[in-house]
Amino acid sequence: MGVDEDKRATLRRFAAVGAAGPLARLAGGDSNDDDGASGSDVRDAITGYLARTPGAHFSKLRDDLQLGTGETQHHLRRLCADGVVESVRDGEYKRFYPAGRFSAFERRALGYLRRETPRGMIRELLSNPDASAGAVADALDVSPATVSKYGAELEAAGVLSRADGYEIQEPETLVVLLVRYADSFDAATVAFASEAASMVSYDP
Repeated sequence: MGVDEDKRATLRRFAAVGAAGPLARLAGGDSNDDDGASGSDVRDAITGYLARTPGAHFSKLRDDLQLGTGETQHHLRRLCADGVVESVRDGEYKRFYPAGRFSAFERRALGYLRRETPRGMIRELLSNPDASAGAVADALDVSPATVSKYGAELEAAGVLSRADGYEIQEPETLVVLLVRYADSFDAATVAFASEAASMVSYDP
């Protein structure tokens, strides 16, 4: 019973965001909805969750909303078919976003910002643009080989250039994404956002 109550509270919290969003009509039920009100509530919760956590992969979304695997698959298929949510393959992950909200660069960037080490590298290079790969490795307490590995991936994704040291591409966009979705990342990003927010302006 306790787990069910926790699940309902979680769904209600995110459903309130989803139901108030611009895609609420599409995400909700209709006269032909064979899932009933509960299905509509789950889809509203998924929509609200992705509004706050864009780029979440399937397992994270399922676990954070305390849904079953089949239940999550069913409602995500419905939302994708209705044009409310879109998915992008990211290596072994499938990541989900509110449809039509992000550019291709932003989707790629969010995919890497959802990973701890690449996110730390991006934060460090935004804060210290002249930092060397070794300095980034020291700051994150990871090996130089790890920084080199992710540096190559970030370069292939167009997020980073290694032509002359490590240089972030579209830094303003990355700062906005980190500030806007800081609470969905980690405490270090929240701290970064509190200092960086004054440097950018964006629409809520």
